[in-house]
Amino acid sequence: MFLSCTKGIEHLTGMRMSQILGKVCPGHRIAVLSGPNLAVEIAQNLPTATVIGCDDANCAVSLQCILGSSRFRIYTSQDVVSIELGGALKNVFAVAAGISDGLKLGNNSKAALVTRSLAELVRLGIAMGGNATGFYGLSGAGDLILTCYSERSRNHAVGERLGRGEAVAQITESMKTVAEGIPTARSARECARRLNIATPIIDEVYAVLYEQKKPTVALEELLRREQKPEQL
Repeated sequence: MFLSCTKGIEHLTGMRMSQILGKVCPGHRIAVLSGPNLAVEIAQNLPTATVIGCDDANCAVSLQCILGSSRFRIYTSQDVVSIELGGALKNVFAVAAGISDGLKLGNNSKAALVTRSLAELVRLGIAMGGNATGFYGLSGAGDLILTCYSERSRNHAVGERLGRGEAVAQITESMKTVAEGIPTARSARECARRLNIATPIIDEVYAVLYEQKKPTVALEELLRREQKPEQL
């Protein structure tokens, strides 16, 4: 049995981490863990909730019993796809939220951005094989909220520095840890284009990260998009 705590989507193939692990280690049960979980807070034994997903429900329950505690509450699910995609895609939207904070656009715009990010996450996630209900749980909405608002979020920090005018290369060279939102923006955009799914926020984050688009221009273009009814 393997438990994957890795978040991301492989470039070009669009494979999730559990799919890669299953390919490398065939014949083993693969489970995934994801949620609004800052490692430093878990290490400090602060109360945390997460979700473990596995196609085999008994396997998920076994891991729940082994790893759960009074300070680390674990839920189980068989919706592995939604758990992994929520944990991966939210990193891209955290970069966007950081850009908004770096530009000092205020709480109104950030709340709108995070809400529309959730809608975009669900839309793309369903097209990639997930279930809508899974994206409104801990590994989807929960992790999105945490990553977009926490000062400890690496991806939010990248976006905030971009909003303040720093270059991507300058930011990545100075970081001691990986900001998964940078490579995931590219992978997510490729998946969205292949599936013909509209992902305006992902597209603009990609343009800032890989096409040197100015963050101010990216957010202005998001706001100038065609007016339409609200849809989730």
